[in-house]
Amino acid sequence: MSTAALPGVAGPSPDQAAATPVVAPTDRLLALDQAVRRFADERDWGQFHTPKNLASALIVEAAELLEQFQWLTPEQSTSLSPAEREAVSREMADVFIYLLRLAQVQGIDVLAAAEAKLADNARRYPVETARGSSAKSVVR
Repeated sequence: MSTAALPGVAGPSPDQAAATPVVAPTDRLLALDQAVRRFADERDWGQFHTPKNLASALIVEAAELLEQFQWLTPEQSTSLSPAEREAVSREMADVFIYLLRLAQVQGIDVLAAAEAKLADNARRYPVETARGSSAKSVVR
């Protein structure tokens, strides 16, 4: 399901995708949240959207995202063809939609959770010790 297919949610054109900010404005996220909820409600899928089922679906979609990069070299993974980029985009959308739906079902403000986690990571991985290193030198 692309954002362009959702009522009231416009997605970027393929040529705009590279210039589109990673973080969508709050009103677009709210519109997507409402569209995902409406999509599930119209189909009476709430009965199937248990946390376990949604988490399972999320991991399956994450595996399908990973599959797009399987066997690519690091260099190839950073210079995808337009068709490969579109496939990655679609799988990312599936992951995002399932994550959003899981947050809805669990009553979790996923933006607040991500902000708190980022603040925690900033404390745990200070720039002075973490810059340029992938080592897990965690500050407790």
